[in-house]
Amino acid sequence: MSAVVPFTRAQPRRLALLGTGTVGTAFVQRYQALQSRGIALPQFSWLANSRTARACERLPEQELAEANRAQRSAPAVQPWAEAEGLQRGDVVVDATASDDVANWHEQWLARGVHVVTANKLGQGAQLARAQAIADSGHGGGARYGDSATVGAGLPLLSSLRGLVAGGDHIHRVEGVLSGSLAWLFHHYDGQRPFSAWVREAVDAGYTEPDPRVDLSGEDVRRKLLILARASGIALRAEQVQVASLVPDALASLPVAAAIDQLSLLDAPLQRHWEQARAQNGCLRFIGGFDRDGARVGLRIVALDHPLAGGAQTDNRVAIHSDRYSAQPLLIQGPGAGADVTAAALLDDVLRIAKA
Repeated sequence: MSAVVPFTRAQPRRLALLGTGTVGTAFVQRYQALQSRGIALPQFSWLANSRTARACERLPEQELAEANRAQRSAPAVQPWAEAEGLQRGDVVVDATASDDVANWHEQWLARGVHVVTANKLGQGAQLARAQAIADSGHGGGARYGDSATVGAGLPLLSSLRGLVAGGDHIHRVEGVLSGSLAWLFHHYDGQRPFSAWVREAVDAGYTEPDPRVDLSGEDVRRKLLILARASGIALRAEQVQVASLVPDALASLPVAAAIDQLSLLDAPLQRHWEQARAQNGCLRFIGGFDRDGARVGLRIVALDHPLAGGAQTDNRVAIHSDRYSAQPLLIQGPGAGADVTAAALLDDVLRIAKA
């Protein structure tokens, strides 16, 4: 009789970082700060961006600087995808927004490579991909750290999964899920053009370099899909109705021209603000879902509405369930910024290392 081989979890060995932009840079800085405090972390072995892949033979911040100066020489993702690049027990940190990289999550997990990600496209795009990622982690003994994908590490996903695991039934979730749009509508007062606030948000790093990515509601749509699927609702992308803030005339322009023409936002947003003032309410860009579908867009809410509060880049999310039927569970905190996102990524790395 053959012996039964017990299930063994892949043990963390080496760490690889994909993406060396603002979040990747903050991740390297935090990694080195934690390491200097004697906190045990997997060995930082590689980092890569869309132009180059580098082995970390020096301090990670030195390799990061070299990677950000590099010119494109060869496809950078392929060495990470092949078996000799990432092996069982390694941890790959995806700090990109790349669909190509998200396509590898399932395969890495299946062969025992842990994946920690801020990339929403793994679980926030096609339902089939999200389900494959969930299945692959179980089969390969690897873990999937995704707390940075929604709320920059706020306990949103963990709370929803904990409620579902405890037998609670999630009825509805709605919230201010974009830190950049939260900042904009906390500041916009109808006196200064909305486009001026958008430019300030771009300069502060609150939005994507192309702010239309935020203003379109696409980022919130992906977050809703991730939250819904964590709630046990197999929501498909086409079930999310998105009301973009970007006029068609602005949506069709190249990035540089769009930045120059942001004033096209001003008249429509001024009208929305005046409507909100007439109703003694405020503007909030809200995403929500229930068993029937999901909606993303600008809403006028009463000043005492659960989602009217918060400040700066705060995310504020209300969870309605059997347990929280009389009043929702509210979760609030900073929902944007490279530092808090990098901290969420490293929290997941540490959880994997200590498991």
